[in-house]
This record gives sequence, C-alpha cells and structure tokens, in this order.
Amino acid sequence: MRPETNSDVSAEAVETFMEKVLGDYAGANAFFMAAIGDRLGLFKDLAARGPATSPELASRTGLHERYLREWLAGMTAAGYLSYQPATGRYTLPAEHAPVLAEEAGRFFLGCAFFDYSTNYGPTFHRLLGAFRDGGGVPQDLFGTEMAEAIDRFTAPWCEHLLVPEWLPAMPDVLAKLHAGATVADVGCGRGRAVITLAQAFPACSVVGYDVYQPAVGVAQGRAAAAGLSDRVRFEVRDVVEGLPQRYDVITTFDVVHDAADPRGLLRAIHDSLEPDGRYLCVEITCAERPEDNVGPLSTIMYGLSLAYCMTVSLADGGAGLGTLGLPEAKLTELASETGFSQVRRVPIEDPFNTLYVLTP
Repeated sequence: MRPETNSDVSAEAVETFMEKVLGDYAGANAFFMAAIGDRLGLFKDLAARGPATSPELASRTGLHERYLREWLAGMTAAGYLSYQPATGRYTLPAEHAPVLAEEAGRFFLGCAFFDYSTNYGPTFHRLLGAFRDGGGVPQDLFGTEMAEAIDRFTAPWCEHLLVPEWLPAMPDVLAKLHAGATVADVGCGRGRAVITLAQAFPACSVVGYDVYQPAVGVAQGRAAAAGLSDRVRFEVRDVVEGLPQRYDVITTFDVVHDAADPRGLLRAIHDSLEPDGRYLCVEITCAERPEDNVGPLSTIMYGLSLAYCMTVSLADGGAGLGTLGLPEAKLTELASETGFSQVRRVPIEDPFNTLYVLTP
C-alpha cells in the first residue's frame, strides 16, 4: 500500500492521538508522584490517621510542608486523593486505601508498580531527601539531558506559535520588533527563541542570557550555524544581579516560576526596560485554587514541578513557586511589587501557556 502522507491525515485524528499521548504522560507523572508517596509512607499515614492539610501532614510525618503541599495537590489532580476546600484537608478515599496503603494486601499495587516505573537515579533519591531534610535537587545534578528536554518541549512554541500567532496579538510589541528593537531573552536556554526572533526580524539585535553555561554553549553554536553571529549573542549571567544595558523588548519563556528569586528577576527586568519598553512573559496556564488544578494536564505539571521546577528553585534557597505557582493574580502581585504599571493578559488559545505583556 502507498504510505500515507501528511495530506492524508486529518487534524482530528492527530489530535485524538495527541490526547492519548498526553494521557499516557499524565499517567507517568501520576506514578512518579505516587512512588514518592509510597516510599515516604504518605498513603499509609493518610489511611491510618485520616485527612490532613499540608501543615498537618508535615507535623505528622516530619517532612517538609512545601514539598507535601505540591505532592498533595498533584495526587489530587491525578485522582488518587480528594480535597475539601472548606477545611483545606486532603483525604485518601477508603476505596483507594487497599490499592495504595495496605502493604501486601490482596489489592495492593503500590511498591512493585511504582518501583518499576520510577527513575531511581541520583535525582529521585535526592528528591526524597529533600522531602525529609528540606532544600532541593540542584540543576547541575540533572545534566545536559534536562536542558535538551526543555528545549525540545518548548520548540513548538518557538517554531509555530511565537511569530505567526502570539506576536500579532501584541501590536505594540510587534511594532517595536519591525522597527528594529534591542531584545533580550532571559533564561534563554539553548537559544531557540532568540534565533527565531532574529530570523523573523532582521532589523533587531538580540541577546540571550542564562545561568547554565552548557546551554549557552549550544546556543552560541546554533547562532553561528544560522549565520546570525553579527547581531545575536549569548551570555552566561544571573539576571537578578542586573543587565548591562536597557532594552526595548525583554522576553521570558516559562522561566519566572522556576526562578529562585522571582521578585528579583522581575525587578531586574523592569529596571532594564526602556521607559516605553515591553516585557513579554510566557508562563504555564494554571488556576489559583488547588481544587481547580485537576486532571491530566495538572497532573503532568505537578509531576514536573516536583521533579524539576520547584525543587531546583528550593535547592538555591529560592521561592519554590512550582510549575503551577504563577497564576495571573500572583504574577500581577509580583509585578506591582517590582515596579510594573500594567500586566495585560493576551488572548490566545493554548492549553499549556498563558501570555502576558507587562509595561514599566
């Protein structure tokens, strides 16, 4: 038979399979978080001692409340626990206890299933230690594979959404780019957004900043390969300590919630914008209340938060906002504290991202 080409495939069929993959990935994150609960005895505690808030569970187990708060919300998103907004308590439903908490029982699936599905490398064991002792898993322990994974995950945003869809929804930002703006991308990673902007707007000069040197090295190589070295550069820099000049446009893509010092980061961005400059901030879509962050996508995001986003921030003594820790109200609060006069949410249709334009 003749193999199918892209023209033979319906968008509905692609979306159906995409939803299956997202569901499978949500399941993987649910098992990752359940493995934490199994190893640390959290399901057994909830079964034996009853519902608890995150501070109550911390008191009962001797584990750190911030990690427990994220874990409880993640397990609720996945449907393993239930949440009572009126009391702030999380419950292990009675029908779930035989599966998750009754060791060696007839229906118990905890240890074997979760053990075989979890990466028992240095980051997982370090994460369990952080539940007990505080702190977090430092970024360097993840190696270059995590930087590559983040780059691949965010690639569709840069390649298919940023220029054709997102920027046209921001006429003020788009006008500056067409006019030849000075642009800085903070937390640039491997430089994909920087290169996309430089290619789309040849009158602009663009610089990318990141604290992770291996990622910056890859970005520099990409810029050279694309023939952009004359107007694109990359620098290893902790932007919280300040930027060397002012810019017309500053961007962050899924960065602020990871930051050890989000207030310091936003303040540095504000102080480095021209008076009529614009800050384009892309962040993970989330609700303010834990009872509204449920389902497959929230399960994925809580799993990613425990595995990377929250714990990397806490490893530096940071705020540990977490992947779902920067809803619109929180960003607006931080922006007001750091000098921004306006936060405008840009209307886009995207299950993962929320787009904002901030004015100094």
